[in-house]
Amino acid sequence: MQRPMTQNETPKLAPAAEPAGQPGAGRIGVLLVNLGTPDATDFWSMRRYLKEFLSDPRVIEKNSLLWKIIFNGVILTLRPKIKGRDYDKIWNREKNESPLKTITRAQAEKLAETLSAVDRRIIADWAMRYGNPSIRSRLAALAEQGCDRILVLPLYPQYAAATTATVADEVFRALMKMRRQPNVRFVPPYYDDPVYIEALASSIAAEFAKLSWQPDVILASFHGIPREYVDKGDPYQAQCAETAKLLREALGLDESKLMLTFQSRFGRTEWLRPYTDETVKSLAMRGVKNLAVVTPGFAADCLETLQEIAIENGHIFKQAGGKNFTAVPCLNDSELGMTVINRLALRELQGWL
Repeated sequence: MQRPMTQNETPKLAPAAEPAGQPGAGRIGVLLVNLGTPDATDFWSMRRYLKEFLSDPRVIEKNSLLWKIIFNGVILTLRPKIKGRDYDKIWNREKNESPLKTITRAQAEKLAETLSAVDRRIIADWAMRYGNPSIRSRLAALAEQGCDRILVLPLYPQYAAATTATVADEVFRALMKMRRQPNVRFVPPYYDDPVYIEALASSIAAEFAKLSWQPDVILASFHGIPREYVDKGDPYQAQCAETAKLLREALGLDESKLMLTFQSRFGRTEWLRPYTDETVKSLAMRGVKNLAVVTPGFAADCLETLQEIAIENGHIFKQAGGKNFTAVPCLNDSELGMTVINRLALRELQGWL
């Protein structure tokens, strides 16, 4: 009698033969998708990226004439230079690209190695929702390689219309241009997946073991969204809260020791609270000397983790009286991070293999 599979165990499938090339023997694509990245840090590269990103009605739902004037006349004039300087601080000089691109590529390459050992028909690739490589180009590339089934894995643990949904929007727009469409599946949000929670807890413990001090408080900082989006029905805040709750349970902490905050607000509208930067400053002013920040909503380190958290918020904490500060790296393409991605892909590929 076969032993039942445990909850955290990765499904094991027998390797399949190479496809013969006839109808019905097509390949299977797996496409990792992350938010996006500029091609360079100069003004025009940043402007192109920001225009694509902030023009998405899922990201900025405003469509008034006043907003269009501000967007084109002020934001796209001033913000590219500011954000370009921020990207300069974290840019991968060796590869001349952002860390997000470097890490996402590595994730796809490691996933390809794992999945090809399971079934040689599988091709793993990667794309960015904004910037390059585009979703449209990588879907076309997978189709050209014979993929008649494609699994799309948005690298967002928590669902938001401004992230997960806009990936689906772009995939469907690309499919509209295809005469021969592949069958497509999407990996659902994994904010409460036990493998994901266990990986987060293990990565935090491993990072703390390297420190000569121990944090008094841990902030679980998630990317914010406007309060209005949640009021309209977006489940993002509730899913972030559930991730933080499960992480507290895994680490044996209460809400005073592991606090939920939201970062990266933009504009003057009300965003989800409490704000990360205000909380960091408040904790330091209240006498907290040792602070750690973990970013569970990011599958790979990027501008928001490497610059905004590690540099900017680290500076805020120390300027307000704090002593020791650490930003826990994202899961990235680490063994723990790839365990999560491999598990999600193999689970959702069931029935195709």
